[in-house]
Amino acid sequence: MVIGRMAEGLTRSFDAVGDTLSETFFEPVIRVGVTGLARSGKTVFITSLVANLMDRGRMPGLVAAAEGRIEAAFLQPQPDNTVPRFDYEEHLAALTANQPHWPGSTRTISELRLSLRVRPAGMLAGLTGPRTVHIDIVDYPGEWLLDLALMDKCYAEWSAQTLSAMQKRAEAAGALSLVRATDAAGEWDDPQIKALAAAFTDYLTSARDAGYTGIAPGRFLLPGALEGSPALTFAPLPQPDRPGRRSLWREMERRYDAYRREVVTPFFRDHFSRIDRQIVLVDALGAIHSGPRAVADLQETMTEILSAFRPGRNAFLSRLLMGRRVERILFAATKADHLHHSQHARLTAIMEALTRSARDRARFSGAETQALAIAALRATIEETREHDGTALDCVRGKLLDSGKEAAFYPGALPENPSALISAAQKGKEAWLDQDYQIMKFAPAPLTLRAGDGPPHIRLDRAAQFLIGDKL
Repeated sequence: MVIGRMAEGLTRSFDAVGDTLSETFFEPVIRVGVTGLARSGKTVFITSLVANLMDRGRMPGLVAAAEGRIEAAFLQPQPDNTVPRFDYEEHLAALTANQPHWPGSTRTISELRLSLRVRPAGMLAGLTGPRTVHIDIVDYPGEWLLDLALMDKCYAEWSAQTLSAMQKRAEAAGALSLVRATDAAGEWDDPQIKALAAAFTDYLTSARDAGYTGIAPGRFLLPGALEGSPALTFAPLPQPDRPGRRSLWREMERRYDAYRREVVTPFFRDHFSRIDRQIVLVDALGAIHSGPRAVADLQETMTEILSAFRPGRNAFLSRLLMGRRVERILFAATKADHLHHSQHARLTAIMEALTRSARDRARFSGAETQALAIAALRATIEETREHDGTALDCVRGKLLDSGKEAAFYPGALPENPSALISAAQKGKEAWLDQDYQIMKFAPAPLTLRAGDGPPHIRLDRAAQFLIGDKL
């Protein structure tokens, strides 16, 4: 067993060295992690990003594209034999159909390799020919990212924190009632544990639907083949004074540790630890619509997310010895097309405020960070309408539920984001000045000119931050 683990570790080390040598001396490989919290639009982001890198007419903010140095872009075979391929073609077909529709959400990890043939810039332009840069895009659910924070928490710590958060949420009433009626020091049986786990899972689902983001363990919502296994069948409990070896508490603790060991650790070891650049997509508008408590939860979640990274730039030797570190992290507020462009700067400022402590920590460790308001696929157009003698900057699009065209004014975001942050941190029930509304829009039919990818907002600037320095 020990020898096997040592052999596995050596194999992984040799693989890492091989990857590093290949990237340094031959064709660079950039592994870009794409994740996001519920309803943030990961699938659409990746599909539009790849389409716009292949047809770069709408990418002036990507310097290499603006300078005409990207000669070609092409999809390569999937580099990892054990990871499903991101189904780019199917998702693009959904967005560009005669009756376009949003593709399905991310439910497991997937990957896609896009290769760019790039001419060098500056003094090297006349000395060397074009080179190939490989971009490996790794798509994984944001709930999995939140799980990485569990690696530093024992069952007692996780239970105490989770139960404390549940006390503040109406969605947890049923699960808390069952927990209070349970003797954690008593003996356990399978039906009892299944009932507790089911009630806890129902709470997580309801909390996510209500706009909360800090919902871990994430695999409870996306169990896959592990559904019903002991590693995914546990729940938080108040810690008894002296739990016996055969007590319910000890069994829950054993299952929680199995979850960390058998589910979370392999993801970190095999996928997450190999990421160079990371974008975290956030439905900030959805959190604002849900109210101050959802915004406070989002801010805390952003800090938790960054604790999962090992930020900082590696020199060549440290990469060989210590493995990869995330060099750049982009926090992107999605669905900017739900607002008139006059409010985009305010949305960016809110995103910066929400991630301030997280980004400060990353910069202190040497990683570059940025906050940005984007729309990977623009589904609306802008217009100004008169209402009670006041000009309102609106967006218009096709409503997802009814299919009808509608103009929409969501309300003005505050010029100073501290107004939102302060109310959130004080635990207010609702915003004092006004309610912020959101609508669900269907994708608009696309008529693309040759050389143009799908319409977007600042996708080119996101790409420049994530990969521009490597081109």
